[in-house]
Amino acid sequence: MKKFLALLLALVMVVSLGSFGTVAYADDEITLDVIICQYGPNTNEWFLGKGMDGSNFVEKFEAENPGIKLNLEVVSWNDVHQVVDTRISNNNPPDILNIDTFSEFVPDGLLMPVKDYCPEELFNDFFPAFIAESVIDDTVWAVPDLASARALFYNVDLLEAAGVEVPTTWAELEDACQAIVDFYDGEVYPWGVDMTTDEGQACFAYYAWGNGGGFTDEEGNWALNSPENVEAVQFAVSLVENGYTNPNPATETRYDLQDMFAAGKLAMLLTTNQLPTYVADKGGEINMATAGIPANEGKSASSVGVMDRVMAFKDEAAPDQEARNEAIGKFLEFFYRPENYVGWVSMEGFLPAVNSAVEALVEADPSFGAWLDVLGSCQFYPAAKAEWAQVRQGVTTVEQEALIGGDVQAGLDALQAEVEAAAKG
Repeated sequence: MKKFLALLLALVMVVSLGSFGTVAYADDEITLDVIICQYGPNTNEWFLGKGMDGSNFVEKFEAENPGIKLNLEVVSWNDVHQVVDTRISNNNPPDILNIDTFSEFVPDGLLMPVKDYCPEELFNDFFPAFIAESVIDDTVWAVPDLASARALFYNVDLLEAAGVEVPTTWAELEDACQAIVDFYDGEVYPWGVDMTTDEGQACFAYYAWGNGGGFTDEEGNWALNSPENVEAVQFAVSLVENGYTNPNPATETRYDLQDMFAAGKLAMLLTTNQLPTYVADKGGEINMATAGIPANEGKSASSVGVMDRVMAFKDEAAPDQEARNEAIGKFLEFFYRPENYVGWVSMEGFLPAVNSAVEALVEADPSFGAWLDVLGSCQFYPAAKAEWAQVRQGVTTVEQEALIGGDVQAGLDALQAEVEAAAKG
């Protein structure tokens, strides 16, 4: 009788998983370690609190997928790189990781190719341009979590009161900042700048791309110390030195700047499309509008497209590799299912990474349509290059050193040499 009941239980568990999975037996339960980055005040609640119709992501996933448990941790962006590096050093990487970069994990063979675990139907739902940003040696190593586009947000009332037009060039930006300083006598910061380790690479991109420079040249080679980049960083630092920005760009993060904007203490800010959601969550009622990012005279303005990723690490010790991969696939299927994913993306004010979510998002919030158009003209970080993590940190260091008198040309020359040496192996 006991054997019959055991076999019956096993059969029920297998059938409950459907045709995709075979993770069935209670004593063969799979636990997936998952690290999710904290995007805003709602992230933790949505995954671990009561953010999904009275139940959270983990509870709903486990109820639908018996035999799979999620050990899910939400980690702040300030800490996630250190947390992941420590776990890798201890030979204990997560099974699933949500983070911005992936290329540094590829050379050491830490990641699994996406084809090993992502169901084909889901893979085909991703925007091809997003998938292309996670390819090395013709292999896709990560899938896009979500995307955002950067633009200039400005407080309409503050600019109108000061008689300031929205700037489109660097010269106009300087004039606008001076007018705001004069009108508000220090009560309002004209321009927000984040040169912390959180957003320093974005700051570099804003000014470098707006000056005809960038991280790489047309052939895809690193070009960090180009004359255009040197001039761009020098201009960004000059805005700080002239008193046109928040006082502490090396320590005040994007979230600090968004708090200032929500409080009416910051007139203009380059940030992501989720700012309106953030301000609303803070109880702010700012009359805001968006515009293109100012560029140097004669140069083309370019927005910054930012795409974070979901990737899966190898686990050579897993007793059943196929079952583990199927469990990871089930996690992805559940996460990107429109009734789940649309809530996640719209809650934090991001842009979707899958076609199936677009129609629902635009229907729920028509303003998303405009942001999808912006995203199509964005430039992306060269995150697929193995040296990207080094570059990201390096340009931030150059900016921070320039704030205290460091030589921008010398700093970028040294970084270029270091990155070229790393690329050669």
